[in-house]
Amino acid sequence: MDRFLSIEAFVRVAETSSFAEAARQLGVTSSVVTTRIQQLEKFVNAPLFHRSTRHVRLSEVGEAFYRECSEVVGRVNELTDQMRELRATPTGRLRIQMLPGYALGHFGAPLAEFNRRYPGIQLDVIVNDRVVDPIEEGFDVAFQIFPPIAESLIERRLFAVRRLFCATPAYIDAHGAPQHPRELLQHTTALYSGYPSRNRWVMTRGDEVVEMELPGMIRSNSVHLLRDYALTGGGVVCLPTLVASAALLDGSLVPILTDYTLSPLSFAAVYPATQRQALKVKALVEFLAEYLGPEPAWDRPLIARGWVS
Repeated sequence: MDRFLSIEAFVRVAETSSFAEAARQLGVTSSVVTTRIQQLEKFVNAPLFHRSTRHVRLSEVGEAFYRECSEVVGRVNELTDQMRELRATPTGRLRIQMLPGYALGHFGAPLAEFNRRYPGIQLDVIVNDRVVDPIEEGFDVAFQIFPPIAESLIERRLFAVRRLFCATPAYIDAHGAPQHPRELLQHTTALYSGYPSRNRWVMTRGDEVVEMELPGMIRSNSVHLLRDYALTGGGVVCLPTLVASAALLDGSLVPILTDYTLSPLSFAAVYPATQRQALKVKALVEFLAEYLGPEPAWDRPLIARGWVS
């Protein structure tokens, strides 16, 4: 029995709650994973999992063993990557999930630069805004605006996702611009459906805090669709600045309620703790942090105009 391979298989099954998914991530057959787990259980003389036709969950012994084993696997991966980093550039395939708001219009350029800098890394980029557990779904890293959904995940925040209410000049000429957040209830609004706060909105101005329910006439999980809708003059739309910045700067859209602030969200890299120092993940996350800088390019001119802070 190769103890490390058996422990690695045990950690993957514990994290994914699936022998099949653990096998897929390790690049072996399910029978190989099963054999490794059985050998490990025989070695420790205790069952590590409770198995049924629908569920795989850790036994009491397995839970205690997992806490130690996950650290061992993480440390071995870290040491291996450190040695590889000393001798060569990172290589291999990296499977990532990318938020559409950043993927469309912003990720292409850094992706090309990353490819030039690290030609040995192949990227599988899945674009969607679902909140995922990277471990369960086999992603090396997910980029999202939601906090991690499991304690076994690490979060590295990359930039603030600022948001503004805006509309076309024609819409404002026809309907007027809201002067207070509650006046939004008198307008046709279109909103992104995937924010963590759902329909609850909190806006602040100095010591004033306005909390309100804003259901929206139109709701969508596509901020690009909402921007296109706003550009038709259909109504007032709340957009992240990474999508709206160009239209705001050329005057196609006009910012509304800029003296009120919506709490910014964080665009973050979320990845398994056992990959904290994985060379490919580290290379991508550190590259994006360097590329984006302290303030992303789309926000700097808006900050200069006082539209966001």
